[in-house]
Amino acid sequence: MKTQLVKDWMTPNPVCATAHTTLPEALQMMQERRIRRLPVVEQGRLVGIVTRGDLRGAQPSEATSLSIFEIHYLVGRITLDRLMSKNVLTVTPYTTIGQAASLMLKNKIAGLPVTEDGRVVGILTESDIFRLIVRMWEKE
Repeated sequence: MKTQLVKDWMTPNPVCATAHTTLPEALQMMQERRIRRLPVVEQGRLVGIVTRGDLRGAQPSEATSLSIFEIHYLVGRITLDRLMSKNVLTVTPYTTIGQAASLMLKNKIAGLPVTEDGRVVGILTESDIFRLIVRMWEKE
């Protein structure tokens, strides 16, 4: 398993957002596609990543004196450049699954964008690694 390559288990061509995507747009993209993280790209290059948890944390508290209209207006103006993590750990398609899994464990993250020459070509998540483990068990 350690010698399996990321390219064979990643999700290719992942859904990406831009730094100017709004919080509601990003939430909708994630809900519709049933994903938990969005690489953020500008001019084809990775500039950040945002998770469903990041978006949930940016939503307003119910303990507010603002009206629902004010809340929707303000939330609708929040863009991913204000929410995304900018120092993104990445792997290449030729990184081994063992190296990627170690990186994820060490940094307590559940997914890694897969890049080639700064461009996002895939995403590897803990679900992909779990799928690999199950396939290996089935072969035993």
